[in-house]
Amino acid sequence: MSYLRYLALTLTLTLSLSAEDGYRLWLRYDLITDESLRASYVHSLSRINFITRSGVVSPTISVAREELIAGINGLTGLKSEIALGSSVAQSNFGAEGFALGRNATGTFTIHANTDVGILYGVFDLLRRIQTGQSIETLNVTSTPKIQQRLLNHWDDLNRFVERGYAGFSLWEWFNLPTVRNPRYRDYARACASLGINGTVLTNVNANALILTPPYLTKVAALAEEFRPYGVRVYLTARFSAPIEIGGLKTADPLDPAVAAWWKAKIDEIYTYVPDFGGFVVKANSEGQPGPQDYGRTHADGANLLADALAPHAGIVMWRAFVYAAENTQDRVKQAYREFMPLDGKFRDNVVIQIKNGPLDFMPREPFSPLFGGMTRTPLALELQITQEYFGGSTQLAYLASMWKEVLDADTFNAGPARGELVESGATVARIIDGTRHNQHLSVIAGVANTGTDRNWTGHPLAQANWYAYGRLAWDHTLSAESIAREWAQLTYGPNPATIQTITKILLGSLETVVNYSMPLGLHHIMAEGHHYGPGPWVEHARPDWSSRYYHQADPLGLGANRGVTGSNALETYAPELRALWGNLETCPENLLLWFHHVPWDHQLKSGHPLWDELCLHYQQGVDEVRVMQQEWASLKGSIDAERFAEVQARFRRQELDARDWRDACLLYFQEFSKRPLPTGVEPPAHDLAYYKSVKLRYAPGHPGDK
Repeated sequence: MSYLRYLALTLTLTLSLSAEDGYRLWLRYDLITDESLRASYVHSLSRINFITRSGVVSPTISVAREELIAGINGLTGLKSEIALGSSVAQSNFGAEGFALGRNATGTFTIHANTDVGILYGVFDLLRRIQTGQSIETLNVTSTPKIQQRLLNHWDDLNRFVERGYAGFSLWEWFNLPTVRNPRYRDYARACASLGINGTVLTNVNANALILTPPYLTKVAALAEEFRPYGVRVYLTARFSAPIEIGGLKTADPLDPAVAAWWKAKIDEIYTYVPDFGGFVVKANSEGQPGPQDYGRTHADGANLLADALAPHAGIVMWRAFVYAAENTQDRVKQAYREFMPLDGKFRDNVVIQIKNGPLDFMPREPFSPLFGGMTRTPLALELQITQEYFGGSTQLAYLASMWKEVLDADTFNAGPARGELVESGATVARIIDGTRHNQHLSVIAGVANTGTDRNWTGHPLAQANWYAYGRLAWDHTLSAESIAREWAQLTYGPNPATIQTITKILLGSLETVVNYSMPLGLHHIMAEGHHYGPGPWVEHARPDWSSRYYHQADPLGLGANRGVTGSNALETYAPELRALWGNLETCPENLLLWFHHVPWDHQLKSGHPLWDELCLHYQQGVDEVRVMQQEWASLKGSIDAERFAEVQARFRRQELDARDWRDACLLYFQEFSKRPLPTGVEPPAHDLAYYKSVKLRYAPGHPGDK
């Protein structure tokens, strides 16, 4: 190697390890150091054609052109020429798809029916270049599998983010519409790079003020910032808004005056935001108002809003997260009981938005039985990107692994004629993308993990969850591993060893958190209120907010009996799953304590009795955090010092948290099992009284001082 080349390489490495605050996310267009690879891109991309139906330069085409020029210039040093042409519509592109490849003259072309399709094609091309893929013979078409791919922001108008762990809300309501933070466009750009095409600005625990003119003016300003990036704005609707801001005495969905009020209000919203997407509604759950307050059904409430939105092509996403304190049946059955009789009774522009599991974003739970039960109503999958039950943004949990479990789960749903021969392959993914039941409306929603922290997500590695959600929303057939590897390379550079180590850490992180918090199907044993840390002893006036309601520990054993001798929640699933999960010997062990009250001495597949296996899982979780620490430490000098130090510090905190989970839970459950800790499990640092006495104050994401 010549001295000049050595100096150039040293300078390149120095620049690549310069200070990083994480703000650029995965959109880091740093110069490619491989000269031959860079030269191949320069050869292929000197001239690029955008081909759309209109051939007109719109704001979206402008930002697509700016992005591509900046990206190629940063990655290769080349200043590409970009031409715009038109063609007839291509049926295989759809409204948002695109094709990449060379045309007959050898010019590289991004071809789409719509301008936003061009933008998505630009980001796809740049991602391929960032990850070193050959494009010389590239010929690919890509279309999203799900139509509406949304982020749900649980942001309040005072800028507090419920279950938010990365600072305050991005939306500066007080300053809007006049002062517009440049971060709004950076947010929309990041969403567009993943194909996310909608954002719900406000908390599902809704505030009716968002529907008043002063706030609609602010909403319109945000919509204007997002529009060039193909991101439509949605809002949450408080069902009692006709009373709170409309001056009516009722919000009864069958009252003509209420229907007239909503029609006028929705017409008004579209004067502010002509491409307004519609509403998300949380009703008759956790104290929120809803149609049941008037003896009406969820269908009555949803159809009220749907009828007013229909002339504007707006949609209603009616959440199935419903449960009531006065309902004494198993909480995981309540949504099924309320919604199954309503299947087929919703308007065409209503989609039922269902959390991945029947309880509440637990570290592991089976898929919601509604996905296998409702066949005549479009269903949306709601995922939680922000880590409410995974240590917020303090702990690492790569959630794509869990989301793939849900998406790939077979519901054994046979379609509208339930008596027909059951077919396999009725996955949750096929149900929500509309292909299983030939439905025209498809939606996926993710509760956002963004905030005002400079790196957007608090934990630098939590960016991977935002990224993974967007990639799966576009194409749910992608693997968790391929997405993790892709994100690691985009975010931390091309070094193979670095990519391999970060990918390994990400892929193991989910099961690590499950092991040290709620293994073997345990669920809802977290601390009260803020949900940070252990609380298997939590007792509440509402039984369904108490940990004992779920773990059912007693001297005989542990776990929730949801079989025929218990709550019989199993009956909400297909016969094939009832047979599998209902048998103590065939139930997957990662769901064992979800479905069964298991004797302490019951032998598991490992040969250990339940008590020993439980203890060893908790210990394994702690050990795995220590391994992650060691693996991350091996990256010192391979990535920038700033992000390295921040992640390292969070891993240290995660080990402390994991030990607390292990010690507190095992001491508590030991009071029932009356068995010693098995060999290999570290003794607790304190007694049970100590752990019960711990009161965390002002935990992020929760407004109360619990």
